[in-house]
Amino acid sequence: MTLEDRLSDIYSSVLLRNPGEVEFHQAVEEVFDSLAVVVQREPEYLDAGVIQRLCEPERQIIFRVPWVDDSGEIQVNRGFRVEFSSVLGPYKGGLRFHPSVYLGIVKFLGFEQVFKNALTGMPIGGGKGGSDFDPKGRSDGEVMRFCQSFITELYRHLGEYTDVPAGDIGVGAREIGYLFGQYKRITNRFESGVLTGKGLGWGGAQVRKEATGYGTVIFAEEMLRTRGRSFDGLDVVVSGSGNVAIYAVEKVQQLGGRVLAVSDSSGYVYDPEGIDYELLQQVKEVERARICEYAERRDSAELRTSGSIWDVPCQVALPCATQNEISADEADTLIRNGCVVVAEGANMPSTPEALKAFQSSDVLFAPGKAANAGGVATSALEMQQNASRDSWSFEHTEERLTTIMVDIHERCATTADEYGQPDNYVLGANVSSFLQVADAMIAQGVV
Repeated sequence: MTLEDRLSDIYSSVLLRNPGEVEFHQAVEEVFDSLAVVVQREPEYLDAGVIQRLCEPERQIIFRVPWVDDSGEIQVNRGFRVEFSSVLGPYKGGLRFHPSVYLGIVKFLGFEQVFKNALTGMPIGGGKGGSDFDPKGRSDGEVMRFCQSFITELYRHLGEYTDVPAGDIGVGAREIGYLFGQYKRITNRFESGVLTGKGLGWGGAQVRKEATGYGTVIFAEEMLRTRGRSFDGLDVVVSGSGNVAIYAVEKVQQLGGRVLAVSDSSGYVYDPEGIDYELLQQVKEVERARICEYAERRDSAELRTSGSIWDVPCQVALPCATQNEISADEADTLIRNGCVVVAEGANMPSTPEALKAFQSSDVLFAPGKAANAGGVATSALEMQQNASRDSWSFEHTEERLTTIMVDIHERCATTADEYGQPDNYVLGANVSSFLQVADAMIAQGVV
């Protein structure tokens, strides 16, 4: 049996063992597409069963989350935590509260997190969690009661040396505060390192809320440098209008670019004069309002509820919303309109067909596990500060973030060159992170 056949058999077994989990299948296939060049050069990774072990989480936790809404009705949601790999350190990865959350989504995110965390060079493993609870439209009291019920079950699996969750879609500073408060109440410990994304007054880190958006733009800037360019004077489209998108807009503007459009689930805003970052932040982060509110307050802005945000011509595209938001047709539109760089601020926002379209063109494409690693990297910096009872300035933390993102870019680019596929950031990210995780697994034995 050839090495390619052995890889194919492993992938087939993943499909059989995890039926119906299409996002997880997609994430595994994308990594496997990069591993053929590795196992041809070093077949011992196949012989050691590393790849099979990497595709099976160390632990999967599913639990009931009962809570009482404002009308006194009992509601029941489902909670998840997939602790995928602790080979490089304690499990690290966010919690997502969204109606779309089910086991397959959490496993896809956890699998990606293993490789993303390895790329940071920080001593953190990979995990992910969440619930099908939707915080949108819920009162603060309802969100608090849900979070308290959620952590009442999950707390027994957490710890600064075991598993350290953070935020993700639907989980911001408010939710982290409620989760931490209940954890502290149950355990009778102020264990600041057990959750990241905390408030600055009680153990949080500067730059944490900005980190994923900032890091994505810093990575994209390094990609542009390889073509002798920068953001200065370029038109940029950023999908989404949540935490990642807002701070990607800010960093693009700091580097001289102009963001023409942002979006949410109701449509997208096109602003030919450039998105007003402060107004966007006020509407989305402070008021928690819809993107239409931005359009109503900005004379130059137009709300579009049909078509795609990727119809807007740009040189740089930063998908920062959710998985599989760029289709093959939308990728073709970006390519035709002269896009030169796509950097994923969200997790797996490009479909497999879109990814192939970008890679077969002259577009430089960065996968989320590399481009959006700034968030988890800064979470690890928060863990460092908590462990030493220290607090760093915004400037120092942003400098550390920039260094990490530049190093990730260099690592991906160098690995792609080494394996004969220059500019293939997907292969560079997958192979570089796989080698680090796989070597640690072999060193630690069959566990």
